[in-house]
Amino acid sequence: MDDFWRGRRILVTGGTGFLGSYVVETLRQRRVQEVFAPTREEYDLRVGAAVQQMYADLRPHIVIHLAAIVGGIGANRERPGEFFYDNLMMGAQVMEIARQRQVEKFVSIGTVCAYPKQTPIPFREDDLWNGYPEETNAPYGLAKKMLLVQGQAYRQQYGFRSIFLLPVNLYGPRDHFEPRVSHVIPALIKKCLDARDTKARAIVVWGDGSPTREFLYVEDAAEAIALATEKYDGSDPVNIGSGVEISIRDLVHLIAELTGFRGEVRWDVRQPNGQLRRHVDTSRAEQAFGFRATTDFRKGLGRTISWYEATRNQA
Repeated sequence: MDDFWRGRRILVTGGTGFLGSYVVETLRQRRVQEVFAPTREEYDLRVGAAVQQMYADLRPHIVIHLAAIVGGIGANRERPGEFFYDNLMMGAQVMEIARQRQVEKFVSIGTVCAYPKQTPIPFREDDLWNGYPEETNAPYGLAKKMLLVQGQAYRQQYGFRSIFLLPVNLYGPRDHFEPRVSHVIPALIKKCLDARDTKARAIVVWGDGSPTREFLYVEDAAEAIALATEKYDGSDPVNIGSGVEISIRDLVHLIAELTGFRGEVRWDVRQPNGQLRRHVDTSRAEQAFGFRATTDFRKGLGRTISWYEATRNQA
């Protein structure tokens, strides 16, 4: 075990979720003895009293705050108030009570959605405040970005050790495939498999396919979070990405190929594209704590598709 983890109790909020489950596994691979991943049913992090009770019960030395209300473009458009309020209240209270209880280190997980709509490619951390986020997910992005503001303010006034990481879009096994909450990769995988199995002639995809995105395999993201927790102690935000940019059009065709769907792709241009390009500069993460993504995108997609097919067949 790395000496950093020895004897420390680690709280992972959202630890039973998609990313959280991998972070918990990564910590256990490091032989961390006490890792806590409470559920929302146990402690509703939007409620101050519940957060107080969680800290009293678990007494963590380190907090990795992953809990969030998330979804794709459709969910963000339908529930902007919920996405703003719930994420803001969870983050503010979880960090404030950590400060009150003198937690040794606090790791905040932000989102690439926090970047301005018009950001030069690749996104560099210094550009984070140079404009307003893309409108379809601005409430979510801004609520998460407040974790950076809060952490920097607490470091300045109280010497509170808080770091802030900005992951790109994640994908992998155990992702959420329900249409109302899923992000683009699981949504496309489900759409292509459903069409293949029903022998549908076409699928419909939002937008025109021109926007680009950067995707990071979830196991790589979990490793980045563990490395940053161990080795990074700065106030500056840090991008976490793969360094690979792909258009939605190319992504659809790649997923269609890997799932065996051979029909037509129809683009619904009445629906929003979202931000035109997303691709981050990952040099700070490599320099600050030695992180570099290792999972090939095609292989990662293959693993994700295989997991979903097996899970769906079992169900």
